[in-house]
Amino acid sequence: MIKKTLKFLFKLVLWFLGITILWVVLYKFAPVPYTPLMAIRAVQGDENYETKHDWKSIDEISVYLQLAVVSAEDQNFLHHNGFDYLAIEKAYENNKKGKRLRGASTISQQTAKNVFLWPERSWFRKGLEVYFTFLIETLWSKERILEVYLNSIEMGNGVYGAEAASHFWFNKAAKNLSQYEAAAIAAILPSPLRYRANPASNFIENRKAWIVKQMRNFGTFNLTEEKAK
Repeated sequence: MIKKTLKFLFKLVLWFLGITILWVVLYKFAPVPYTPLMAIRAVQGDENYETKHDWKSIDEISVYLQLAVVSAEDQNFLHHNGFDYLAIEKAYENNKKGKRLRGASTISQQTAKNVFLWPERSWFRKGLEVYFTFLIETLWSKERILEVYLNSIEMGNGVYGAEAASHFWFNKAAKNLSQYEAAAIAAILPSPLRYRANPASNFIENRKAWIVKQMRNFGTFNLTEEKAK
């Protein structure tokens, strides 16, 4: 009985590894048409709810927006392997001291969660997030991770991805966003259902100004060498 159970579990693990790796390899090349979060929001929404999502290649997304999300969400994105251990340690210390709870999720982790998983706070889901983060960091380039992130992340009520967000908030294509418009969209990412990019509240205006400052301090932002991967 034990032998049969172990054999079954072994086969189950092999199937899981095979399916998930193929899934990640597929999305290395193919656009991500739909995510679990889109489905959850659609079920939760009323009859007037509409999912706005229009995939664009990274070349059709303003470099300002690329830099804005990196500056706002994960300034070590180009250098870490999917996990920012210094940020994790800092977040742990702050949370332990009773300061305002904060996370340390990288863009890679957020991409893994948005594309392959569901928004739930549990150790099981977090474990899967670590697994998928490892896979995309291993099998995708940084450019591809950022491209999928910018096309999949929630940027408003029913608004997903850079192109839909650009039209929704500023009535223009993602490739035409200005520095301040890009910063405004990046500013709402911690809570896109609560905040508005345009018109912006005082809080978002202040956060936008901080992001623009970080963008200017970031230096050269170039993903060209990542394309060779």
